[in-house]
Amino acid sequence: MAEQKIIISENKDGILYLTISRESKLNALNFNTLEELKNIFNEVNDNKNIKGVILTGSGDKAFVAGADINEISELNELNARKFAEFGQEVLQNIESCHKPVIAVVNGYALGGGCELAIACHMRVATSNARFGQPEVNLGIIPGYGGTQRLTHLIGRTKATELLMTGEMIDANEAKSLGLLNYISPTKDEAIAKAEEILKNIMNKAPLSIGMIVDCVNAVYTNDENGYQIEANSFARCVKSEDYREGTKAFLEKRKPQFKGE
Repeated sequence: MAEQKIIISENKDGILYLTISRESKLNALNFNTLEELKNIFNEVNDNKNIKGVILTGSGDKAFVAGADINEISELNELNARKFAEFGQEVLQNIESCHKPVIAVVNGYALGGGCELAIACHMRVATSNARFGQPEVNLGIIPGYGGTQRLTHLIGRTKATELLMTGEMIDANEAKSLGLLNYISPTKDEAIAKAEEILKNIMNKAPLSIGMIVDCVNAVYTNDENGYQIEANSFARCVKSEDYREGTKAFLEKRKPQFKGE
C-alpha cells in the first residue's frame, strides 16, 4: 500500500487493517482522510494480497465522531454539494468493494462516522459504541449517503426518527435494529471477531464473494434489476475455474483450493 499520513495500514495474512488515526480529534473525518480512504480502496480490489479489510478508529473513545466541523463551517452552497458528492463517492467505493469490509466500531460513530460504518459490508462494535446522525443539530443533514443507507438498514420509521431527532443509540439497540452483526466487550475482542468472520470468508471463492456484493447492492439501487444481476453473476461464476474446482472438490470430498479465477 502507498504510504498514508492519517490512516495507518497493515496487511497481515491477507487482512488489511486500516486505522483512522486522529485520536485527538476523535478521528473526525476531514477531506484528507476521505482522500486517503479513496486511494486505499482504489487499490484494494486489484491487490491479490488483500483478501479482506478491517476498518477502525484509533483509541477507545471513537470510531469516527463525525465530520470535521472546521471544514463544515466554511461551506457554501456550491462547495457543499461537491463536499457531499465526494464523500458519497468514497463511501460508494467501500460499499462496492469486492473484498469483504468490516467496520470495528469502537466508541462513537456519529455523523460521517456512522455513514462510514454503514457503508462497510458488516459491523462489529464494542459494548460502548454509540451511533447517531446528529447533523440536524448543526442545521444540516447527512451528506455522505446516511439518509439512504440508514433507511435501507433499519427501515423508514426508525431511520426517520433518528435522522430528525439527532439522538444516539447504544450498541444493544443498534444490534436489535439490524445495524450491527455482533457486539464484543472490548476493541481487541471486536477485532478478533472481525478476523474470525474474514478468515471464514477467505476460504470461499473470491469471484463469488465479489458477485454477492454486486447482487446485494442491487437490492437498493432503483434502476437495477437485482434478479437479472443475480442471474448474470451466477453465469459468470459458472464460467470460472473456481466453479470447476468447487464442484470437483465437493464430489471428491476434499477442501477446495480457490484461486479467484
